[in-house]
Parts: sequence; C-alpha cells; structure tokens
Amino acid sequence: MTAPTNGRAILLTGANGGIGRACAQALAAKGFHVYAGVRAPAPELDATGITQIVLDVTDSGSVAAAADQVANHRDGQGLHAVINNAGVLVQGPTELVPIDEWHRQFEVNVHGPVRVIQAFLPLLRAGGGRIVNVSAGSARVAFPFLGPIGASKSALESYSESLRVELAPWRIPVSIVQPGAMRTEIFAKSTASAEAALAEADPRTVALYERQLVAFDTAAAGQRYAPPEVAAAAIVRAVQARRPKAYYTAGSDARLAIWLARIPARLRDRVFQRALGLSGIEPALAH
Repeated sequence: MTAPTNGRAILLTGANGGIGRACAQALAAKGFHVYAGVRAPAPELDATGITQIVLDVTDSGSVAAAADQVANHRDGQGLHAVINNAGVLVQGPTELVPIDEWHRQFEVNVHGPVRVIQAFLPLLRAGGGRIVNVSAGSARVAFPFLGPIGASKSALESYSESLRVELAPWRIPVSIVQPGAMRTEIFAKSTASAEAALAEADPRTVALYERQLVAFDTAAAGQRYAPPEVAAAAIVRAVQARRPKAYYTAGSDARLAIWLARIPARLRDRVFQRALGLSGIEPALAH
C-alpha cells in the first residue's frame, strides 16, 4: 500500500462501478486518501490518493479482512468517512423474478452496508467520521417492474434513519444520497440478468406480461441518463460538509421522485401508467 496523502481517509465500496469510479477520482482530487473497495483490481483506479482493496460486501470474511487491512494502514488514525456505494439492480415483474435474485438484491444493497458499517465503525469512531449510504430515487417512489431495487433502497433508507439516531452519541452523521438514473454499467447488467430470468421462466407466464414489458422497455429507451459525475458531486458534498444533511439528491429525476412521492397514490399510479405507456393495456389471458 502507498502512504495516505493526508490524515483524511475514506472507505468506498463498489469503487469500480460508474458512480464509484467517478467518486474515487473526485475525492482523491480533493486531497482525500480513498480506500477503494473492489471485487477485482481496476486499472482505472491506479492513481495517486487511491488504494485498491479487495472487498466483497456479500462476504463477511472479505469485509472483516478489508477492515483489518485499513486499520493496520491507518495506524490508529481512523477514517473520515465510509461510503456504501456498492449495489446491484434487479428488475422484472414480481411473478417472474426468481427468489434467488430477490436475495441477491438485498444481500448486496442492504446486508452489504450493514456488514461494512459493523466492521468499520471502530475506525469511524477513531477518526470522528461519518457514513454516506447511496440510495436511489426509487426508494421514494417505486416504479412498476422495479420492485426489487425499490424495496432494497427503501430498506436501506429506513436502516439509515435508524442508524443516524443510534450513532448520534458519538457524533457520527449518517447521510443518504439519492441519485437519479446515471449513465453507468448497472442498467446493462440488470437488463442482461432480467432477460436471462425470462428465458428460464414459464413461457405462458411471460406471455401474460409481454405487452406491458414492451411498453416499459419503449419508455425506458427514452430515459435520459446523467453522467455519474453528477452523483459523485453529491457524495463529495456529503463527505465535505461541516454539518452533513440527512438527504442529498443528484439529478433532475431524483428531484422529480420527491415531488411524485407527495401526490396522492391513485393519482401517482395514473401518472406512471400514462408515462410508461401502460394505460389501456388489457391483461393477456393465461393459456
């Protein structure tokens, strides 16, 4: 490991993804030393101020080993922040998403941050640090066919709210960053997983959703994606703030989700149906 650039150090999970990579580079440029958690080394993160560490948030042994590695390197200095950014996106109709995929969704997006926080809290106490949990706009407003990701991010936010009060005696702030749709690899990976699940499902059940899924895919194709640097900038603000806020948003669609969450549920449902081209689609009959 290279020596830290200064006393301010950060643990970042999911550092080799789009948002994670942009975040690691932005924080290093601000003078922080970033311990970039990756499942496999990434050449893009070979830079001054970034130390890559192997970290799989679904593996308790891997998380514990990473915490020991960072603690030994910090030599009692602690951490300025832990950023839980690692995440996956599972999509599809509830009836067609395999239960193993639901487990994977929560294992990475909810249980992963819990593991990391449990292992790294001693370093946060030592460094007077803070926690930043990366959520999504879907935590506020769950879209159809995105139930797994919405449920996992909603759970992460509920957990973060509880944690913020738990850690108040040690003055460890807990912030939630809600990015909108970002131009990252996660959507392509999610689509590939969803298509694989549909290929294994009962064709008769898949046919029930065919028209809705075509409409949803058409609407999704018109989605505008912000560059990951937009989300990274919000995370940097949460890391640098003297008095971190409970919530930060990144992207216009994340702000739109806040507005949608405030309107009556039945009206919101009609807005979704119209925006996604689902209005007027009659259900296919089972054969």
